[in-house]
Amino acid sequence: MQNTFQKQSFSCITDYALEIINAVDLEQITHFFDNLIGDQYLEDNYRFRRLSRFKIDERPCRGSLGKGTREFDNKIVKLPHNYLFQSSDYNPILGDVVREYPEIEAELIKQKDFKKIILEFYEFCKLCSQFNEIAVHQIRTITSESNIGEPAPEGVHQDGVDLVGIFCVNRENITGGVTKLSQSKNGSPVLTKILNPGEFLVFADSQFWHYTSPITTKSTGTGVRDVFVLTCPGLLPPAAK
Repeated sequence: MQNTFQKQSFSCITDYALEIINAVDLEQITHFFDNLIGDQYLEDNYRFRRLSRFKIDERPCRGSLGKGTREFDNKIVKLPHNYLFQSSDYNPILGDVVREYPEIEAELIKQKDFKKIILEFYEFCKLCSQFNEIAVHQIRTITSESNIGEPAPEGVHQDGVDLVGIFCVNRENITGGVTKLSQSKNGSPVLTKILNPGEFLVFADSQFWHYTSPITTKSTGTGVRDVFVLTCPGLLPPAAK
């Protein structure tokens, strides 16, 4: 495992990264999860979701830090609306279904704390992918006394991308939601961890299988788990690639 200060030595084949991003002010982004739309592709109404895609435009800055140095101004560019598609080889529940989700709210995209998460993920994309396209899934999973929430209804899986990142924004009145990484579908976990708010897990999709266990409420009322799931690249229908 590598942390945020060792990206240059991060191995896309053997490593995963577990970070705490203290620079992100969670209070500035948490309330946007209250505006999510129910996922029409799942029964029981326990998941809410938005999806947007971005590319990173690396531009040389006009100024210079000194002789022989070059800075880059990483600009996040929102891409046009598109669909989500996974083969049934990767998703036994919703595989081969062309899905459409509403875009992430413009006001959230403007937030510097949201941009920090994308740019942090992009640092790993530069190491592990030839793509500079990043899909951001904004997901709320809820649970109640009568309903269990399933963060990963497809079970232990891979997504069919180069890189996956899971950034936890909020956990409220829940137990469970344990994230596991393993090097094969039925293998013993190499990581078993509840991701707490501010923690960011990044890993190469081809090298690790992942799963997050169901959530239940600690007490009466509703429990919520809010995360951003980032992938590089996004998952587009074949005709849109």
